[in-house]
Amino acid sequence: MFLSAKGHDICVVDNYFKRRIEKELHIKPLIPVPDLQERSRVWNAITGKIIQLKIGDICDYTFLSEVFKVFEPESVVHFAEQPSAPYSMMDRDKAVFTLTNNLVGTVNVIFVLKEFSPDTHLVKLGTMGEYGTPNIDIEEGYLEIEHNGRKDRMLFPKKPGSIYHMSKVHDSDELYFSARIWDLRITDLNQGPVYGIETDETQMDERLATCFYYDEIFGTVLNRFTVQAVTGIPLTVYGKGRQIRGYINIRDVLQCVELALKHPSRKGEFKVFNQFTEQYSVLDLAASVKKVADRLGYSVKIQSIKNPRREDEEHYYNAKHTGLVELGLQPAYLTEEMIVGFIRKVEANKENILMDRIMPKITWG
Repeated sequence: MFLSAKGHDICVVDNYFKRRIEKELHIKPLIPVPDLQERSRVWNAITGKIIQLKIGDICDYTFLSEVFKVFEPESVVHFAEQPSAPYSMMDRDKAVFTLTNNLVGTVNVIFVLKEFSPDTHLVKLGTMGEYGTPNIDIEEGYLEIEHNGRKDRMLFPKKPGSIYHMSKVHDSDELYFSARIWDLRITDLNQGPVYGIETDETQMDERLATCFYYDEIFGTVLNRFTVQAVTGIPLTVYGKGRQIRGYINIRDVLQCVELALKHPSRKGEFKVFNQFTEQYSVLDLAASVKKVADRLGYSVKIQSIKNPRREDEEHYYNAKHTGLVELGLQPAYLTEEMIVGFIRKVEANKENILMDRIMPKITWG
């Protein structure tokens, strides 16, 4: 919708993975979201603009090839992956699905570009989780090294913490390979956790709302904390709560994608941007939500629970993220008033909360 509103012709490809998993695992977003066909009709009625839809799986090479040959895209924004670390760690079948879906989908996109559209610029959603939490500064994609008196520039070493994050590391290797070997034009956006509920486009009609997930499969930490605050459940901090990550507002995500599209990679170039704007620990976020919720009349507690994940709970973390700012990104930083907005949204939809889906049950084993 963001790109369509700016006058671009858009074709959306989707296989309804999240809809299927919602049914399988009995989860749903806080606010009901109509299917793509209905959302496309609403968007057209409001704006007069058409977003084309192709329902299918990018792991089906024949299907994907036809989409490219018919639509002939100038740019491709590839977000079509299984996006949940906990889901990937549930059992062997889900681990295999995650690796198969994500790696095959990405290699299909690469081969479609190579065969039918080699000048098309690919913008791929990566993740800051590829890097893990190394005890050195995280550079933006690449690392200059010196070894035995010789120097080289290579992709920054990766230390993923889940099968999902490992699949994203493989993605990056596939993309780097295809740029070097086949001269494709690729930008990798290593994104941190996203927060935020609304964009200019979603505010046009409630049926265009974003998916507000608070469960352990697709939910994010701020969403979970605000739901817990409203429902009287202590804010659950995993272990010591000193895990630090880079976060980004949903509006800034849209800015970043647009900036990447406006500044495409050259043939044979693999650009990498670290896509986040601010760093917080889990305890920082819990304290911010508690402060705001208490001001609104709630009595909120913060509770440490046994960490279901295998991760360092205290660690050094300093990730560089200057590339997108240099291209013009103007960040919208997290404020108390934003958190007020999240809480008010949860209050307005409190009857939709599935209480048995708030607390984590999946462990890394």
